[in-house]
Amino acid sequence: MALSKLILPAVLGACWAGIAAAQEPVAGARPEALGFSPERLTAITQTYKGYVDRGELPGAVMLIARNNEIAYFQAVGFQDRVKKTPMKTDAIFRLASMTKPIVSVAAMELVEQGKLDLDAQVSKYLPEFKDLQVGVEKLDEKTGQPALTMEPQKRPMIVQDLLRHTAGLVYGQFGDHLIHKMYRDANVSDRNETLAEMVTKLSKLPLAHQPGEVWEYSMAVDVLGRVIEVVSGQPLDQYIVDHVTGPLRMRSTDFYVHEADLPRLAEPQPDAEGKLPALPDVTKKPKLFSGGGGMVGTASDYLRFCELMLHRGEHDEARLLSPHTVTLMTSDALPPGVGYSERALTTTGDIAPTPAMGQGFGLGFAVRTTEGHNPLPGSVGTYYWTGAWGTTFWIDPVEKLIAIEMIQVPLAEGGAYRRAFRELTYAALTGSQ
Repeated sequence: MALSKLILPAVLGACWAGIAAAQEPVAGARPEALGFSPERLTAITQTYKGYVDRGELPGAVMLIARNNEIAYFQAVGFQDRVKKTPMKTDAIFRLASMTKPIVSVAAMELVEQGKLDLDAQVSKYLPEFKDLQVGVEKLDEKTGQPALTMEPQKRPMIVQDLLRHTAGLVYGQFGDHLIHKMYRDANVSDRNETLAEMVTKLSKLPLAHQPGEVWEYSMAVDVLGRVIEVVSGQPLDQYIVDHVTGPLRMRSTDFYVHEADLPRLAEPQPDAEGKLPALPDVTKKPKLFSGGGGMVGTASDYLRFCELMLHRGEHDEARLLSPHTVTLMTSDALPPGVGYSERALTTTGDIAPTPAMGQGFGLGFAVRTTEGHNPLPGSVGTYYWTGAWGTTFWIDPVEKLIAIEMIQVPLAEGGAYRRAFRELTYAALTGSQ
């Protein structure tokens, strides 16, 4: 049952139903009733205030819910440090890659309707992707320089590959091989071009891997966004409003911040040299609806999305997915013997969907598969993802736990806060419900 349908005991004071009246929810008065130590929850606030006071973070919003009630919901620091605007719980953040799970749910709705086939070739929906070549990088014996040799696909890219990042695509900024450089040179993520134009650019570039053979975090969900447009006949932003964020009443979640909501936009802070990090401008509607990282939203909006998943496809009166589809999405979908990109093995650490980290990747989410391999706490079956600008969430079905952290920091800085939030959350979970 979704939070907004519960009639909560007055002593807890949890007002999640207030969302229906466009109000922010509040935490209950007795987190110990949910198994949390109030003193240890206070440690989260104090830790993040320390980050703010030391100038490490401008501000943050943290939300923890368990078994349909909010145990902790706090805003600390500044929404905009330069303007001295205090952080509020309804601040709007750039979600970055926390967009991917939302778009993945949108795609799976089409699968359930029989309009999209996970096992179909992507070229069925995007003819430009037919007969893509795979670029194999080798050293040229004559010049000693790397060069690409083109090979045909062993098997065509399928829609499932897009959802689990085994499509052979890459992110240009996350590598320095020849194909990564080609992505950068082609400016494939230009926000001033449409998804259709993006797909045309990608169709002229080689794949980096044979489809299905290597997990590499990539523009696959951006391509999936274009597939959704083709199959549904709607622009991606409108399809998501009609079929995901609208039914869930995620009123602040979109591909840009609406004019009336601009005063709620959380901003990063300048570095030691007074320079702001190059985060995307989300104050105007873009041409490119990036399914991989273009959305904005609030912690309470994202809680509604997480509740949908935790309750196996249903929230309030809205059933968006069947329970079996949710199970499919949150199970490891990587094939046996899959390889991993260099970045996955060397730089993503605790979030890497690798056997070494005790994790895999489903359809839109990474998922924990094994006890003990990961340095962070969490139950087997926990699924999650994180965003480039510091946003992160996870859903622990065993503990019926949802946790969401919203911050805006440069890409290289988010990991330390993500790990601290995970450690502090489970450290506060000291009892049973």
